[in-house]
Amino acid sequence: MTPTQLSLKKLKEEGFHAQVVEKWNAFARIRIDLFGAIDILGVKVGRNGCTGIQATSTGNINARVTKSLGIPAIRDFILSGNKFVVWGWAKRGERGKRKIWTLKERELTADDFLVKPI
Repeated sequence: MTPTQLSLKKLKEEGFHAQVVEKWNAFARIRIDLFGAIDILGVKVGRNGCTGIQATSTGNINARVTKSLGIPAIRDFILSGNKFVVWGWAKRGERGKRKIWTLKERELTADDFLVKPI
């Protein structure tokens, strides 16, 4: 399973309505994320705003966080009352045992951008 598929499954289990918001540009042969960093957008009753998720492998979390911190639209997304997280997936488990997909989450907040919410 891909990180996006794993993330969609987890969101559904947690009661979210979620949609992939990245698109494929066939001409350039690249994927284009919403605001340059969001792969999935989720909403859930009882939660204010939307949750934007960058889905990746655990080894790429730091690179995705660094990239996201350089995108003004992500800062504005967070300051508008939404949540942005980077979800990293990896198969982990004891030696000789069955490996299972595990999630490592890193949430970005207004403090990460050195800006206080309005």
